[in-house]
Amino acid sequence: MSTHETSQTASTEVPDVADPILEIRDAEVYFDMDRGVSRVLDNVSVDIERGEVLGIVGESGSGKSMLASALLDAVVDPGILSGQITYHPGDGSSVDVLGLEKEQLRQLRWEDISMVFQGAMSSFNPTMKVGGHFEETLEAHDYDVDAGMERARELLSDLYLEPERVLDSFPHELSGGMQQRALIALSVVLEPNVLVMDEPTAALDLLMQRSILSLLEDLKEKYDLTLIFITHDLPLIAELADRLAVMYAFELIEIGTSDEILGDAAHPYTRSLLNATPNLDAPLSEMQAIEGSAPDPVNVPSGCSYHPRCPLADEECVSEDPEFRPTFTENHQAACFHWQDSAEVIPFNIERSDTSEVDDE
Repeated sequence: MSTHETSQTASTEVPDVADPILEIRDAEVYFDMDRGVSRVLDNVSVDIERGEVLGIVGESGSGKSMLASALLDAVVDPGILSGQITYHPGDGSSVDVLGLEKEQLRQLRWEDISMVFQGAMSSFNPTMKVGGHFEETLEAHDYDVDAGMERARELLSDLYLEPERVLDSFPHELSGGMQQRALIALSVVLEPNVLVMDEPTAALDLLMQRSILSLLEDLKEKYDLTLIFITHDLPLIAELADRLAVMYAFELIEIGTSDEILGDAAHPYTRSLLNATPNLDAPLSEMQAIEGSAPDPVNVPSGCSYHPRCPLADEECVSEDPEFRPTFTENHQAACFHWQDSAEVIPFNIERSDTSEVDDE
């Protein structure tokens, strides 16, 4: 979908979820630059199910992190955020996130919707011990510090850390994996309902990445969390996620269950992304880089934004903006005119036997 056709996307149908905790409608972020308007989030609409793990994936610069910032109304100036983001705490009420006053928004962040940013080292004050970060957070939100620190110790233990050692350490005294786990504990200490994770394992080795994913799964179940996990590594998050949402050129272009996306991806970009991802089951010689490059946010192509890189593109793709439509199932949707032909034109380079069969009917 193209930034030139934003009026066509406002009526995009969103896959049904039974109990949405977040509803995002036509979320858009742009920066007014000297060389033109830079649109870095383009009319994204999606519902997030209470208690699910939603993986948001795409290449670097696709708009994933901007979507994360939008969920907390945390887009930095001079960025302009528009659209509608509604949070449902679960008590029957609804919160218009973009309509909150400054103090209300401060309370929403951390207490209801919390976020783990990229790079734990840059998230901690290097002159303050880790325990001080927990105490400061609890005090800032008027929580009982003693009770909160007990919860912090429990969370650190849940993440296989030694609570007293970690709390009494400066951030630089901990390994990268320990810092990341401590940051996750800090993000959950105020008992939020939603945890947004922006590339939280990007700087860690593969074993630590998988370890943290396993720990997150345990935390999710114990503390009844909804997780939104943002990453460029589609196969990695697929092991944890219930659904996957794929972004390209600042838009959502495909969404479905993890099994549907890994086993029968419909959008040409998603299939190419999977073929370009290193996999232990396939030699490097079979990895296929996606030709071309992602578009400049100031100059996104008309029609389908992926058409300059897509082997299925035709005149319709160049001139028309594809809307989301059901593919193999009602809730597996893709923005592509020719999704039925994508498997034949872009076959997977390995058999993905770890995914279940997707019913094509």
